[in-house]
Amino acid sequence: MKTPLHPVWDLESIFSGGSSSESFAAYLVELEQDVRNLQQLLKETPVPSNLEETKTFDPILELLQSCYIRTSEGSAFVSCLSSQNQKDKKATQLQGAISSLGAMLSSSKSQFDNKLSETEDRVWEAWIARDDIQPLSFVLNESRTQAREKLSPELEGLALDLGVDGYHGWGKFYNTIVGKINIPFEQNGETVMLSAGQASNKLSDSDRTVREKVFAQWEEAWTDVEDFCADTLNHLAGFRLKLYEKRGWDDILKEPLAINRMSRQTLDTMWDVINGAKPSLVRYLERKAKLLGVDKLSWSDVDAPVGKLGGKVTYDEAAINIVEQFAKFSPKLSKFAEMAFEKRWIEAEDRPGKRPGGFCTSLPLSKATRIFMTFSGTPSNVSTLAHELGHGYHQHIMEELPALNQRYAMNVAETASTFAELIVADALVQAATDEQEKLALLEDKIQRSVAFFMNIHARFLFENRFYEQRKKGLVSADELSKLMVDAQQEAFCGVLASDHPHFWASKLHFYLTGVPFYNFPYTFGYMFSAGIYARAQQEGTAFADKYDDLLRDTGRMTVEQLAHKHLGTDLTKPEFWQNAADLVIADIEKFLEMTEDH
Repeated sequence: MKTPLHPVWDLESIFSGGSSSESFAAYLVELEQDVRNLQQLLKETPVPSNLEETKTFDPILELLQSCYIRTSEGSAFVSCLSSQNQKDKKATQLQGAISSLGAMLSSSKSQFDNKLSETEDRVWEAWIARDDIQPLSFVLNESRTQAREKLSPELEGLALDLGVDGYHGWGKFYNTIVGKINIPFEQNGETVMLSAGQASNKLSDSDRTVREKVFAQWEEAWTDVEDFCADTLNHLAGFRLKLYEKRGWDDILKEPLAINRMSRQTLDTMWDVINGAKPSLVRYLERKAKLLGVDKLSWSDVDAPVGKLGGKVTYDEAAINIVEQFAKFSPKLSKFAEMAFEKRWIEAEDRPGKRPGGFCTSLPLSKATRIFMTFSGTPSNVSTLAHELGHGYHQHIMEELPALNQRYAMNVAETASTFAELIVADALVQAATDEQEKLALLEDKIQRSVAFFMNIHARFLFENRFYEQRKKGLVSADELSKLMVDAQQEAFCGVLASDHPHFWASKLHFYLTGVPFYNFPYTFGYMFSAGIYARAQQEGTAFADKYDDLLRDTGRMTVEQLAHKHLGTDLTKPEFWQNAADLVIADIEKFLEMTEDH
């Protein structure tokens, strides 16, 4: 791989001119016309009464998939613009435009799904048996079933249209709020103002004084905007609850489970196994407190590093390391990562004005991805980079499939990313020769287990309880903070000396409108990938092709079917999940052994 690498992504090759791009403006005009053509086509197409008449569905399917691909491309581009510069007002306007098109397209899909639901069973079975339709049979059957559980297409379309400035509008308001967050930080004798993204990185600083000071200011900053955040979350939840009520749904998890193509039994089994593993994580956190010289860990201590690394990691060093470690598992994965670095698909520069967090977004028309993060040289940053590259590889594997079969759920999307993290983290731990470095790398790996088993569990508990309370009326900022603290105390088994009351305000995931309950799929992905990783260790490099096959199927079957086909396991039973949890417990036992004399 050629170095030095440039840590600023290339958006010009997608659409030149940024948020003022004339080519993108023309792209949106053409896309809008095609979405309207799709709407007209749907109006003119009757429900087929025999196999011959199902041919009228063919142009609808073709145009629908084309519009999906192009809407995804446009949405990804706009997300990149708004994330790299939170003060880009034109990007905010473009977000509104692409959201409107997305709502129009979703409304059209709803109308199409309704036609599918009204098609007689004998005609339906004959249609999906056609050679050119059969590859889409899973998603089409899924759409038909879900259409029968929703409102009429007219009402679903109305809800989608109103959601652009209502539901999705409230979700976008988080970007406005976080753009106003500035955290004062003393650096080299001067006070500088950190963006939310920069301040977030300081929360894992090796200096406890820095962590505690920044965390106090972080809580203060989010307290200042808590009423805006509370209003936003209340209206998001209110919209969802009212829509669910009109559909006749009484289970708040019905939609997220359906979106993630998994059963409640699988979810409950996973959490049961995790709760059984938590005593080991408590022992780890108690040992970490002793190593840091405190009686109990505070919230800002959880991500604090233990052990010592040989200084900060440069972006180039991280890239070389990731490419090398990926190659030990799969040459295809390694070549993809190398391509992403060299083609500047990654935005990693540490600068003001960027939104916090990291993401990977797909550009299915360009057959490319873009990765966003703020790289400051920590092991956690390296993990994030590997994580997002895993997302990119997943899309890369699927890019030749029909558009509808590329629409995989969040939980299996997190599988590929977390698997990539595990490859890098495990390899680095094994390769370390200095004990302090090995300890630091092992501890960084265990920290992610704490995040998935405890932090995300707290988010899951919080959202469940918030929605139950929201059914009775608006929930105040103080009540939201209490719900958050209670959830954190339960999820962390009371092992922490302090909590993060305004976590609900600061965390982007609570405001996302694309997927409700943006929490448990992360833990599923982590556990699922750990089980897959255990299998990969058993089978060696021969497993790489099987792994690609599994990823390729993620958009066209349930997670239970996926696990049965490619892993020969039953996700509703605890055995698979326990094997995954045992990997975490083994890491903790190693950590406790290494720190016994400290």
